[in-house]
Amino acid sequence: MAIGPVQLLVLGFSQPDFHGEIREELDRLRDNDLVRVIDALAVYKDAQGNVSTLRESQLSAEERAELGAVVGALVGLGAAGEEGMEAGAELGASAAADRAGVFSDEDGWDVLAEIPENTAAAMILLDHQWAVPLRDAIARAGGFRLASEFISPLDLVGLGLVSAEEAEALASTEKDAL
Repeated sequence: MAIGPVQLLVLGFSQPDFHGEIREELDRLRDNDLVRVIDALAVYKDAQGNVSTLRESQLSAEERAELGAVVGALVGLGAAGEEGMEAGAELGASAAADRAGVFSDEDGWDVLAEIPENTAAAMILLDHQWAVPLRDAIARAGGFRLASEFISPLDLVGLGLVSAEEAEALASTEKDAL
């Protein structure tokens, strides 16, 4: 299983009004091999303080075990060389099989403690599958990442790529959605 760059999104929703659009978009991205959800945890606290949670992953049990093995192997390699890599792969696969996802129940409680009533929050761990062929081509050419960052709308104005009005619209959308 090839893993692309992984991104953690932490989102807040004031006065949430969910209609399934976010899930539909994540499914569309997965269906087109662009992005897949490694793990997602969403929590909603109503006006009375009652809590609802939703967990989701687009990985199969086999993919979760394989991802756990890869992560465990990397941790083990860094800690104890090749012997640690083998042990880490086994432990990682086992841990992934025991859990439904990356986020623990404790993560959910941490999120719950932070959100006010009548709001929601979500943590989404995304695997950018679209980037795997590009990353591999860069590696074959002997390249490696020196830095990686999302660029803000104001920076785009500074570069002359968008007007101030376009940046304001982008910033509003970004603030409202991401």
